[in-house]
Amino acid sequence: MSSRTLHTLCKSCSLAVSNIGGRRAQSLRSISTGHSRLSSNAAALRSSSRGAHAVSRPRASRALDKEPLSPRTRYQQLVVQSGTLREDADQQRIIEKLQRLHEQLIDYEPVHTTPQQTAQPSWFGGFLGRNPRPPVHNPVVPKGLYLYGDVGTGKSMLMDLFYDTLPPKIKKKRRVHFHAFMIDVHKRLHELRSSSGRDHADPVHTVAQEISDDAAVLCFDEFQVTDIVDAMILRRLFECLIENGVVCVMTSNRHPDELYKNGIQRESFVPCINLIKEQFDVTDLNSGTDYRRIPRALSHVYYSPLTEANRSEVDKVWKALTHDEEIVHNRQLEIWGRKLTIPESTSKIARFTFHELCGKPLSAADYIEITKTFSTIFVLEVPKMDFGQKDLARRFITFIDACYESKTKLLASSEVPIYQVFSDESKSTEITDNMRQLMDDMGLSGDLVGSSPIFTGEEEVFAFARACSRLVQMGTREWAETAHA
Repeated sequence: MSSRTLHTLCKSCSLAVSNIGGRRAQSLRSISTGHSRLSSNAAALRSSSRGAHAVSRPRASRALDKEPLSPRTRYQQLVVQSGTLREDADQQRIIEKLQRLHEQLIDYEPVHTTPQQTAQPSWFGGFLGRNPRPPVHNPVVPKGLYLYGDVGTGKSMLMDLFYDTLPPKIKKKRRVHFHAFMIDVHKRLHELRSSSGRDHADPVHTVAQEISDDAAVLCFDEFQVTDIVDAMILRRLFECLIENGVVCVMTSNRHPDELYKNGIQRESFVPCINLIKEQFDVTDLNSGTDYRRIPRALSHVYYSPLTEANRSEVDKVWKALTHDEEIVHNRQLEIWGRKLTIPESTSKIARFTFHELCGKPLSAADYIEITKTFSTIFVLEVPKMDFGQKDLARRFITFIDACYESKTKLLASSEVPIYQVFSDESKSTEITDNMRQLMDDMGLSGDLVGSSPIFTGEEEVFAFARACSRLVQMGTREWAETAHA
């Protein structure tokens, strides 16, 4: 597919990027007027205040305050009372499903059950869930919800609304990004193996028991499976969680049948797909509106190209944000017993070069810990990556995902516009129908990301497109004002 054809995709996104460029030039002129303006902008970034505006509240909205807090009433408050949300028929349909689940949980008490083994299990078989077991059956447990659909349609927002309005009786609950959840699961399995050795019959069951002791309701954001180890243990993990009375609500960009597609030994993951379809209400949210792309006032957080003028501007922002803070060099973060060096940081702000952040074999766990620790992160000197630098690109995408999930503010300087650092124009890449459809769904054009993305595999293409979409959202003033609020 030619770059000219790709250029025609999603003109609305291209317009958004043009607006970014225009606002960027205006921001540069404002910054150059003096340090006082910079200090004011820095204070706004530090405040992270959502800013509540006084509104005249009609009688209907005041009546909503008297109703018990639930997904339905909270959604109506956000639409009718505050005007924070637009009325959306598809979202309302999901709200009714969440409302029914909410009502089932009002008097819910998890009942832990432990089905008897039909055979003496082996450690390895227990780990992979291959030992003979009776089918999952705990009729007391309400069906969970698996909500899938395009990016920006409000899946995470609706799940968070459900989580925040859970009945008072649900004291133990957990909302977590699925990637972070699986890191925690593997950490627990590692600790279990270290303490009990390979004599443990069913380590996944034990870990699931620990998790269910801590949470009666689990909310997973962005459920996806890209790792063979995750794929091998998920069926057993979900079986045990359901057996122990845990109710799960999860969001995903994919229908269960599309999970781990073309993955290694996918046939071993199919039983997990069947379990999800049996034990969850699988429903889609495709309202046709990407709320991330509604035009907003933009903040100047991305600087390119790597000129001395831009380096100077980024340095001014750094100094303005940290002028009353102690800067620590080579701070040590401890992650799973390892030491990770942070080159420059205050208590809430960190600064890395791209090489320091992505030039080393850091993992998702490292990036999650960094973004949990620091509310604002500077990444300097981001290069334009080619086909020979896919490892660097993958790490940067993992970092972007961690920033997005933690609502961390990102300021970056790059060789080319930040959305184009994953494009290698020196090589012509055949754009597959899947890539073209995915970029179309996410509102990404050739002008935005470049005409030759360096990723080709299905999961890589999805991660790349999602990262670009998130970078657009993280470049808005709204993100700067509400991140880490």
